[in-house]
Amino acid sequence: MQFTKRLREPIQRGEVTCSVRIWRSPCVRPGGEYRLGEGVVHVTSIREISLGDITPELARRSGFAGVVDLLKVARHGSGERVYLVEFEYRG
Repeated sequence: MQFTKRLREPIQRGEVTCSVRIWRSPCVRPGGEYRLGEGVVHVTSIREISLGDITPELARRSGFAGVVDLLKVARHGSGERVYLVEFEYRG
């Protein structure tokens, strides 16, 4: 699981604990660990949501200023399904 550079430090500090992803199908699994810096991001859950579920608060929890800011990063590739990935950083 990769993150934009500006989110890496907030994730490592525990300030960002979820990510909205637009994929064709899930690319991570609960219990999976993905390297980030000196530690790992441990996925605690993943569930499919709709674009309408993306609120300003969810965008802020994901490390973005708002919904538009989040969607600029999340929308890439040919994916159409929206997933909310919850995780914790383990240093």
